Amino acid sequence: MDATNVIVRARNAGSLTMGFIGRAIGVLVAGTLVASVVAAIAAVLMKGKLPRVDDPDADEVHLVAIFEPISFASRASAFRGGTFDAWYGGGVIDLRDATLDPAGATLQVRTVFGGAQLVVPETWDVSNRGVSIFGGMGDARKSAVRPADAPRLTIEGLALFGGLGITSEVSDQDMRELREALANS
Repeated sequence: MDATNVIVRARNAGSLTMGFIGRAIGVLVAGTLVASVVAAIAAVLMKGKLPRVDDPDADEVHLVAIFEPISFASRASAFRGGTFDAWYGGGVIDLRDATLDPAGATLQVRTVFGGAQLVVPETWDVSNRGVSIFGGMGDARKSAVRPADAPRLTIEGLALFGGLGITSEVSDQDMRELREALANS
């Protein structure tokens, strides 16, 4: 085999590889667009069907932010958790004035193209068991060693193209923007 044949074969192999990569990217982009349209339709259908319990004194909540903002502050005396659904919406869930149930609490989170900032006391131990796909769930608080008997909040669920950020404070600017969004919704 001469050098010319080797070069031609290498070019053909490179063209085949680039063509495959181009088609794969096209399929990925098209799949993402289809998934977002299907998720939007599902969100519209689910919006009225999901139960809502957003009483600040409730020990178990069911929070929903579908195509809308949310601002929730709990004052529960024995917070056990609940659910949070954010589809194309989000905001702030503030648990700093809540007291966790002695057995701990579990918050089931589902975010699809949405999310929230979860604000908890610095002393709480937060265990994240959520799964993220093109999104994230994470604790942005400073690393600290908390006592073994520290109140424990467990986060479970799914973040799909969205997420949940765990902090111990909310900036004034974030709260102003959220109040404006709530006023316009």
